[in-house]
Amino acid sequence: MTADDQKRISGEAAAQLVEAGMVVGLGTGSTAAWFVKALAARGLDIRGVPTSEATANLARELGMTLASLDDVKSIDLTVDGADEIGPGLSLIKGGGAALLREKLVWEASARCVVIADAAKHVKTLGRFPLPIEVVRFGHPHTGRRLADIAAEFDLPPPRLRTADRGVVVTDGGNVIYDMASGVIEDPAALAGALKSVTGVVDHGLFLDLADEALIGTDDGVVKLVP
Repeated sequence: MTADDQKRISGEAAAQLVEAGMVVGLGTGSTAAWFVKALAARGLDIRGVPTSEATANLARELGMTLASLDDVKSIDLTVDGADEIGPGLSLIKGGGAALLREKLVWEASARCVVIADAAKHVKTLGRFPLPIEVVRFGHPHTGRRLADIAAEFDLPPPRLRTADRGVVVTDGGNVIYDMASGVIEDPAALAGALKSVTGVVDHGLFLDLADEALIGTDDGVVKLVP
């Protein structure tokens, strides 16, 4: 199977977890898009809470009923992708620059399922650069403070994310710094240090949030639990 085939089967498997009447968090990214498509095809009476404008647009195109996080008291199930899945279902997310909205939806959910292709399952987090969402005002100063924290953890300084059109700006109007760490020895300690910096909105370490993972492999979908 190609990586895209593995993403598709994991998304289709996750769509089977949804029941009529549920409020469902809709993740962001290429793997989550397969879930949204498979869920829409089932035609269930559900409400979807999208984690990004891109996901909201896709869901609307597919005829799904949407709600904002403000419209619901809680979310029954959130399904989302990840850039890395490490020990204990620790995750790195944010490659699609939607980490803040994703984490807000995840934390409002009774159950969170992460879906991915086999290459995303790793022994140690850090190969994928860790995204850090930062308030746009004064972000170069915040970036320097982040570099100091990176040095404390023997990590390289984070870099401001840019694209062809310039600096990448999130749906919330913030910017992203990426920390290409290589190996994160103590994710919990790093998470705490990053959150202590004024100007940091949040980071892409999702710890103790995923209830299970559905990994697409050449032999089918494999279920993992913490």
